[in-house]
Amino acid sequence: MQRNIIIGQSGGPTAVINSSLAGVFKTAKDRGAGKIYGMRYGIHGLLEHKYVDLSEHIRSDLDIDLLKRTPSSFLGSCRYKLPEIKEDHKIYEQIFSLLQKLEIEAFFYIGGNDSMDTIQKLSDYGHLIGSDIRFMGVPKTIDNDLSCTDHTPGYGSAAKFIAATAKEIIRDGLVYDIPSVTIMEIMGRNAGWLTGAAALAKGEDCEGVDLICLPEVPFDPDAFLSRVKDLLQEKKSVVIAVSEGITTADGKYVFELAESDSETSAGAVDAFGHKQLSGVGKFLADLIAEKLAVKTRAIELNTLQRCAAYMTSRVDVTEAFQVGGAAVKAAFEGESGKVAVLERISEDPYLCITGCEDVHKIANKEKKVPRNWISEDGMNVTEELIHYIRPLIQAELSPMMVDGLPRHLILR
Repeated sequence: MQRNIIIGQSGGPTAVINSSLAGVFKTAKDRGAGKIYGMRYGIHGLLEHKYVDLSEHIRSDLDIDLLKRTPSSFLGSCRYKLPEIKEDHKIYEQIFSLLQKLEIEAFFYIGGNDSMDTIQKLSDYGHLIGSDIRFMGVPKTIDNDLSCTDHTPGYGSAAKFIAATAKEIIRDGLVYDIPSVTIMEIMGRNAGWLTGAAALAKGEDCEGVDLICLPEVPFDPDAFLSRVKDLLQEKKSVVIAVSEGITTADGKYVFELAESDSETSAGAVDAFGHKQLSGVGKFLADLIAEKLAVKTRAIELNTLQRCAAYMTSRVDVTEAFQVGGAAVKAAFEGESGKVAVLERISEDPYLCITGCEDVHKIANKEKKVPRNWISEDGMNVTEELIHYIRPLIQAELSPMMVDGLPRHLILR
C-alpha cells in the first residue's frame, strides 16, 4: 500500500537540518511512500493549508546531495505552540481534518525541544480520538539540550564552527603588542554545550580560550573581573567564551544588569515564553574596559553559528540523514509518539547507532552540561566535555561550488 506522509521543520535552523529532511524523503521513497508533502513554515503553515509536494522539488539524487549541503530550513520554519488539548479541541480537529484529506499515514517533525512538544500533543490527540496516523519526531538543535539522545544533529557542525572561529579570534588578538580582552558571545539559553565547544580550539598551534562561562554555573561579576585581571598580568591577549544565557546567583540574566537602572527591559518573548537573549558580550566588554582600563572587543556570533554550511561536520551530516531515515523506518513499522535518537555505543572508534524514545521523555525537558564536566571555579570545562564533543566535529562535506560560491537547493 502506498502511504502518504508529511514533513515539517520547526524552530531555529541548523547547517544539517535539511540532511534530516533528505533522510526522511529518500527513505520514504525507497520504502514505497506515495505522496510526500512538505509543510511550509511548520505546523503554523499547515494550519493555513501551506504545503507542497516535495517530489516536485526534489527530483534527483543530485538534488538530495545538494539538499544535504544547503543550510537553514528548506521548507521554512515557525515557533508556534499548540494549545493544551483540553483548552482547544478545534485546532486539533482542523489539523487532523487536513491530514485525513491528504490521506496522511505518517507525520514527521524535525526540530528541537519545542517541536517535540508539538509531536507529543498531536500523538496524544491522535490516541484520544483513535486515529491511526503516526507521529514521529526527528531531533534537531544546535543547543544539544534534548534528553534521551547522546547528542543532536546540528550541534556537531555548530561546535566545529565555534572552535574554528575561536582559533581565528585568538590569532587576531595576538597581532598587536598591547593588552586586550575579547569576549565571544555564543548561543545557549540554559545549556552551555555550544560555548563549551570553544575549548576545542586548544591544540599544538593554539593556546585556546582563557575562560569559558556556561549557564549551568551562576556568574559572579567580581570573581570574573578578578580572574581577567590576573590573566592580563600573565599575557597580553585574553579571549573569553560566554553563553548568552549566563545568569547571576539570583537568576538574573547578566545582559540585563546593563538595564538595572532603566525602566525598560530588552528582549522579546516568543510563543514558548523564551526571552530573546543578546548583549552579554558587550556588557562584559564594557565592564572590563571600565574597571580594568584595557582595550576590549565583543564578538557576537549570533546566527552565524547556526548555518555555516561551509564548516559542516561530515559526521553531523551523516547522522542527521540517518535519524531522518530511522524515523521513517519506525513509523512504517507501526511506531508513533516517538523520537529518533542517537546512541553512542563506542568511544574508540567513535560509533553511534539510531534508536527510538518515547516523546514524553523528551518534550519540554532540557539536558544540561554535567557539573563535573565544568571546572570547579565554573570558568572552564574539563577534558570529559572535550572528549565528548571532539568526535562530532570530524571530517567535512565540501559545498558544491558554482562561480566561487556554495550552491544551495531552494524551494521555488
